[in-house]
Amino acid sequence: MLALAIFANALPRIRRRNIMHRVTTAAFAAAFLCLLSLAAQAAPLIAKVDISRQTMTVIYHGQVTYEWPVSTARSGKYTPRGSWSAKWLSRHHKSSLYNNAPMPYSIFFNGNYAIHGTNQVSRLGQPASAGCVRLHPEHAAVLFSLTQQVGKQNMQVVIQN
Repeated sequence: MLALAIFANALPRIRRRNIMHRVTTAAFAAAFLCLLSLAAQAAPLIAKVDISRQTMTVIYHGQVTYEWPVSTARSGKYTPRGSWSAKWLSRHHKSSLYNNAPMPYSIFFNGNYAIHGTNQVSRLGQPASAGCVRLHPEHAAVLFSLTQQVGKQNMQVVIQN
């Protein structure tokens, strides 16, 4: 830090302010990302979806408990990226958007987006959905049950590339 201060003092006043502003902004951004990461990891139940690998890692009380294949959005569709808590659960849900398609063990996290079971298990591990995160029905039942145990507010969905 001393070297940075000496270097900054040697620069014209305007440039020095610009460098210090960038350093301060970078420090705040790094702190925010760390806090966001800690907040997501503080949840007793985390379903972390890796879109590039088409997998879900389930972290229960800080321990990786399961890793399952998933299907996220196919070409032309979109699975949102980010972090949410579970909003509502529906054990025997049917899609109101896609011809009453069965969506067993649905965990809704962002509007109409949900993690749910699928009857198209042969397509797991590759993009195939309209945007939701599809799981094998047995895996969806396990995640649904864990979510009921910890409570929706303590279940975190994290979706990243």
